[in-house]
Amino acid sequence: MAGLRLGPLLRYTDGSSATIWVETNRPCTTEVRCADGSRGTTRTFQVAGHHYALVPVTGLTPGTATEYEVLLDGARVWPPPDSPFPPSVIATPPADEGMRIAFGSCRWASPPAGEKDPVGPDALDTLSGRIAADPEGTRPDVLLLLGDQVYADEISDATRRWIAGRRDLAEPPGEQIADYEEYTRLYDESWSDPQVRWLLSTVPSCMIFDDHDVIDDWNTSAAWLADMRATDWWRERLLSGLMSYWVYQQLGNLSPAELAADPLYAAVREAPDGTDALRTFAARADADPTSVRWSYRRDFGRVRLVMVDSRAARVLQEDRRTMLDPGEAAWLREQVMEERDSYDHLLIGTSLPWLLPHLVHDVEAWSAAMCVGERGARWARRGERIRRGADLEHWSAFPTSFDSLADLIAEAGTGPGAPATVSVLSGDVHHAYVAEPSWPGRAPDATVAQLTCSPVHNSVPLSIRLGFRFGWSAPARALGRRIARHGRCAPPAVGWRKTGGPWFGNQLMTLTLRGRSARLRLEQARAERDGTTALRTVTDRELA
Repeated sequence: MAGLRLGPLLRYTDGSSATIWVETNRPCTTEVRCADGSRGTTRTFQVAGHHYALVPVTGLTPGTATEYEVLLDGARVWPPPDSPFPPSVIATPPADEGMRIAFGSCRWASPPAGEKDPVGPDALDTLSGRIAADPEGTRPDVLLLLGDQVYADEISDATRRWIAGRRDLAEPPGEQIADYEEYTRLYDESWSDPQVRWLLSTVPSCMIFDDHDVIDDWNTSAAWLADMRATDWWRERLLSGLMSYWVYQQLGNLSPAELAADPLYAAVREAPDGTDALRTFAARADADPTSVRWSYRRDFGRVRLVMVDSRAARVLQEDRRTMLDPGEAAWLREQVMEERDSYDHLLIGTSLPWLLPHLVHDVEAWSAAMCVGERGARWARRGERIRRGADLEHWSAFPTSFDSLADLIAEAGTGPGAPATVSVLSGDVHHAYVAEPSWPGRAPDATVAQLTCSPVHNSVPLSIRLGFRFGWSAPARALGRRIARHGRCAPPAVGWRKTGGPWFGNQLMTLTLRGRSARLRLEQARAERDGTTALRTVTDRELA
């Protein structure tokens, strides 16, 4: 009998359609039935012996929320008969009622129930509990997961024991993920958490990878990549990371129309086992990153989200180093500027913050100058060591791309048809803050902000707390200017100031967008005296 191994995940939604992702334990027909009569059916497809389905649901009514159930070969498997949670729903809010968008990044899997959590309450678990208690009042319209949905290089004790049962941990890559099968273990560990499983079944989600989905500091530099490719384990790790990301995350980011036009999706579904087709795709993406686009766009009424790949789309050659290859940069511009008067709020999702503490920005710009040879070969070698050791690979470490993004944001936010707000949504740096840019000699009509929120569930060492607190300070800014002068770095195209934070903890931000108004709330997961957890508001402010 077919069973549900993982999911369901409610992924894409619009006014009349949705997609539901599942992993099953055997080939079967997967059906989603909604209480309002809408439904969808599809056969599972197979990758590396695992069985998946992405079920398109049509006939939904805008402005409604309908309960649904999942059936495999005609037998109901969701919701479970003993579920402590309310029924899962597909909600399609009217476009004119605004949006509530929750976002964050960096979620290390929570331990099983009854085990001590070494990194504190999980913000997604806590959000799930709040929605379950008040489904109508607290459910976000969409959840944006901005990277590090799984950690391929920082595994739990349970996963370590499981891997040790299938290979020798003394051989590279040791206590890290090696292949596709081990990636499936990571997703199973993370998404079978009961609270998160229910949350993802009832709140639509959009996802993008960051480094730990593959490996820490993925694609830092050309020298880094050459060193990785010289190992005998990197190729399998990368291909497996891209393959699993496509199956578990990327498919659900796409609309039914985009899926119908995707030749890889068709090939994988038509094959008895789609592993070879998917592996060929991943190998091509590795050899030629310009052949694949992981970025995507979603329009939610008068809100536009452009989710940007800031990892795989990099150009790493030192003499033409950019965060996005030329084709990707042109695509981003097109998505931002197309029918600009059709949206009131522009959200640019990029796992890595655009605006960082000034000291960090200046050190990253300095490292880029050193590595390109601004101070000679010895400083270039030193700059590469520092770049890798200090994780200097954000937008600031790609100065041309940093300035190009600044120019695009200013253009998008200025003149007739400009949106009310432009928000850059990011994570990665294990703290939260708000920064507001300013352009010399020009003032965009839109309110522009860098909104950074992480981690959802991970540790925040004291060194990070102290380092980022100092990094925003006036003495740090002065130190950064001296470092930038040594690197002969040109001034950035934009200035900025921190207007909120830094905040440390397991946390989520929520943007509430109605008409041309925007409100931001940051909440942290905290343990209560009675043993429960709750989301406590740290800041709640108007953006526009």
